[in-house]
Amino acid sequence: MVMTETAYWPAPAKLNLFLHITGRREDGYHALQTVFQLLDFGDRIGFEVTDDGEIIRVNKIEGVPADEDLVVRAARLLQSHTQCVQGVRITLDKRLPMGGGLGGGSSDAATALVALNALWQLQLDEQELLELALRLGADVPVFVYGRSAWAEGIGEQLQAIELGERHYLVITPACHIHTSKIFSLPELTRNCPPITIAGFFRDVGVNVFESVVARHYPPVLEALAWLSDYGKPRMTGTGASVFASFKDGAEAQQALAKVPGKWRAFVAKGVDVSPLVERVRSPAPF
Repeated sequence: MVMTETAYWPAPAKLNLFLHITGRREDGYHALQTVFQLLDFGDRIGFEVTDDGEIIRVNKIEGVPADEDLVVRAARLLQSHTQCVQGVRITLDKRLPMGGGLGGGSSDAATALVALNALWQLQLDEQELLELALRLGADVPVFVYGRSAWAEGIGEQLQAIELGERHYLVITPACHIHTSKIFSLPELTRNCPPITIAGFFRDVGVNVFESVVARHYPPVLEALAWLSDYGKPRMTGTGASVFASFKDGAEAQQALAKVPGKWRAFVAKGVDVSPLVERVRSPAPF
């Protein structure tokens, strides 16, 4: 078996700066409006191309069997779609908390599609990759798209949006949010009137899941309350991660130093162009 040198690619996190449910579609999915803010922090994935056609995740991830891992599923989907005869050994450096609303698994899948399209020299265009991404999950396309974006539909209708440079303190309390449970709760708002991008910039949007999750998951409420000392706290996705924005990284780092040890936390910069896109433009391994 011939193998190439391992090339590492970024799988950045995302934040939802607001999240509305505007209705339910005929196919049963909820219609959404949101803004995806991409971050300069996330997982890292190593790809070692082989000539044996096998797709293998080298390291173990607690609670995620390799066959169920989105990064493996993405690689297999791309291989099947293109009839590629090459394989890959995947090393996943998992730095984002699982189930925290930061898009880690979706981002990993998108990075697999984009990276292997390059490493296997498949030359699929962005639209083809986006179509494959949607088959893996509603949050996967934005990471292939690679720009912070206004999103509608189930999250796949994307329009690039300029958010400028922001710094965020992100906290993940120690609780697991059962997304299906949250969607089933009667108090969840499902009929938000659609807003515009201009409305978002006037701070019209909220995360409709935030108050519901905070009511049912006290650790999330506690983290939101702690962050309120530093500005307006918000929750991303269906949780459990919460965040606040800062005018510069130094202020965010000062707040990070005070985060109680019972919570996972990090500081990241919001970016309009994904580190994954930058990696494609500069293909040397890092």
